[in-house]
Amino acid sequence: MKKIALLCFVLLSSFSFAQDWQTNFEEAKKIASAQNKNIILVFSGSDWCAPCIKLDKSIWQSEAFKKESEKEWIIVKADFPRKKANLLTKEQTEQNRKLAEKYNNDGSFPLVVVLDNTGKVIGKMGFKNVSPEEYIKMIHSLEIK
Repeated sequence: MKKIALLCFVLLSSFSFAQDWQTNFEEAKKIASAQNKNIILVFSGSDWCAPCIKLDKSIWQSEAFKKESEKEWIIVKADFPRKKANLLTKEQTEQNRKLAEKYNNDGSFPLVVVLDNTGKVIGKMGFKNVSPEEYIKMIHSLEIK
């Protein structure tokens, strides 16, 4: 019985801190507008870009970022994997390509774009080797401008 209770606790705990990364940008804008939140759009090469992988592990997966993003932002990931095992659907690949044409025409990876809830760019930044709390402050500083 203790094992079942522990398993339930672990599962519920993981759900409470699960991030809600959006992959459909138009849907993300609707949610952001309804909740009056800004959008964080992340361009990532999840299986080939070393700074992208480090950003994911050190910032996006941190408890501090999970808590802050849940309260403050709608988060969207535009991933560009290269390995066959990680390839996205044609539709997702096309949507990400269009997002890159609009918001990342320099092809920077990783690139974090802060947008208002209509999709207007507020600010951009890349990888910084700082704590999750510092990175969150940097994102917020872009919103103030």
